[in-house]
Amino acid sequence: MRADERKRRILARARADGRVDVAEIAAELEVAQETVRRDLRLLDEHGLVRRTHGGAFPVESAGFETGLKFRSASMVPEKRRIARAAADRLGDAETVFVDEGYTPQLVAESLPAGRPLTVITASLPTAAVLSEVPSVNVLLLGGRVRGRTLATVDHWATRMLSEMVIDLAYIGANGISREHGLTTPDPAVGAVKAQALAAARRKVFVGVHTKFGVASFHRFATVSDLEAIVTDSVLPAGEAHRYALLGPKVVRA
Repeated sequence: MRADERKRRILARARADGRVDVAEIAAELEVAQETVRRDLRLLDEHGLVRRTHGGAFPVESAGFETGLKFRSASMVPEKRRIARAAADRLGDAETVFVDEGYTPQLVAESLPAGRPLTVITASLPTAAVLSEVPSVNVLLLGGRVRGRTLATVDHWATRMLSEMVIDLAYIGANGISREHGLTTPDPAVGAVKAQALAAARRKVFVGVHTKFGVASFHRFATVSDLEAIVTDSVLPAGEAHRYALLGPKVVRA
């Protein structure tokens, strides 16, 4: 098997399964584990995967993005801890933007149920969940619905946001890095996120540790734009400190 074909199959497996194990893929391809590690190093250098101990996971890009079904089954305990810690930062906010994605949806579910809030979201699942909470007034942004994430985008959504002043925005991203800021594969999604951040007085990023050090296709914010970053405790303390030096408080839940 040629090296290019081998790397394509390794990348395809990572994207299909959400990660790739060195020993397993080496046995499947009938090559040495060191050969797979070398291929993963090259894929990592090209920004297609991020290496971990014993394997790698795929980086979302303009040509690849996970869907809501995968996200809602991946690292759920970590995402629930992040959501609870993020909801604790609500403070005196009365109007809240909740981004698309599973972790922001969990943040929405963790908001206090007995307190009057107005929640703005592009996410159909989040709007559906919050519509059952009597104390929450839900504003669903209009626009084209992306089937992969069940969220609205395009000028209808950004126009609505441009007319708002929001107390707090809980924002997600496909990648966050000190060099490239917050990124997402789809510019239409990035435009909604950017407009939500522009409308918000306070900005909190929520995301698991695997998002860090990753740069996707479209940048919509810098780390210094954020009041806080809420992630899980697997992010090394030293790396959290390096992000904190750029301005936001980093919470490892």
